[in-house]
Amino acid sequence: MKVLVGMSGGIDSSVAAYLLKKEGYDVEGITMLIWKPDSRYPEPMSVNSCYSPDKSKDLEKIREISEKIGIRHHTVDCSDLFESTVLDNFRSEYMNGHTPNPCIWCNQKIKFGAMLDYAREIIDFDFFATGHYARVRKLDNGRYAVLKAKDEKKDQSYFLSRLSQSQLSSVLFPLGDYMKSEIRELDELLGFHEKGQSESQDFYGGDYADLLDISDRRGDIVFTDGRVLGQHNGFWHYTIGQRKGLGIAYSEPLYVISLDPEKNLVVVGTEPSTHSSAIRACNAVFGAADDFHPEDIYMVKIRSMARPEAAHVRKTEDGFEVLFLNYVKGAAPGQSAVVYSGNAVVASGIISG
Repeated sequence: MKVLVGMSGGIDSSVAAYLLKKEGYDVEGITMLIWKPDSRYPEPMSVNSCYSPDKSKDLEKIREISEKIGIRHHTVDCSDLFESTVLDNFRSEYMNGHTPNPCIWCNQKIKFGAMLDYAREIIDFDFFATGHYARVRKLDNGRYAVLKAKDEKKDQSYFLSRLSQSQLSSVLFPLGDYMKSEIRELDELLGFHEKGQSESQDFYGGDYADLLDISDRRGDIVFTDGRVLGQHNGFWHYTIGQRKGLGIAYSEPLYVISLDPEKNLVVVGTEPSTHSSAIRACNAVFGAADDFHPEDIYMVKIRSMARPEAAHVRKTEDGFEVLFLNYVKGAAPGQSAVVYSGNAVVASGIISG
């Protein structure tokens, strides 16, 4: 069986490739290039970004590690599609007052989608693997599901929640049953990276507003009752649930409650105004099941770093509705709502309201 491993040059993907080779798979590595030299989007200020023009050091490291493991390495240019699919979607969502998650979108559309279509033109392979901390299983009902990783602190199932049944049927996550500390120790033992190697990587590594290509425009910051409390330089500089950086003196802490793109308004309110007892999600992808049991209690995450909250969930025509047993704070349109049953992802949808 041949496995193609997505390699970034970091610890996780490097060890993932090693483990699969050790298990006896025929392994080859692949890296997608997403920087478009003539892009209309600006270069990020931080080098700690997956979207960055200079990947020469990363590629050099990847080739070095590939040689140590004894595998071939390929690159595939996905820059045009990354710009049209991920960056353009990101800009569109932000300018509509939403808070998108580009990593989830990229995983579904590019990394586990178009990149593999491009790769199949030059390589025959049976499975695709990454260094994500998650697991995938075929359940008794015949469906594939993303499961949470053994290491709950590193679990990345939320970011993989939009993978289709077809995508999941040929995916491997070799790190899902390991603790991060174990992978670091193995990486050091193999001599892939220096001890204490930093590896956090952001989508852009800078101010997201830089990607919007729009000049500042003055607007009002208003309270939920319509009172004008201050001014801002563009609603796109704010996100739902934001507390810091509002520049307003008030008797209580204020939070961004909603954004009005048409009127260029930032609506703020006190902490109770951030509470939601129900949300709707559209554009749903189903994993462990293709429907919900109305009487069951599911756990739902509304942001990658949010605590899962208990809820009843019901399917709708274009997605699902979540009825929380307790309120949640700062549910933001554009973010993903991910529904879990135990450790398994049941569904993922884009919060619409």
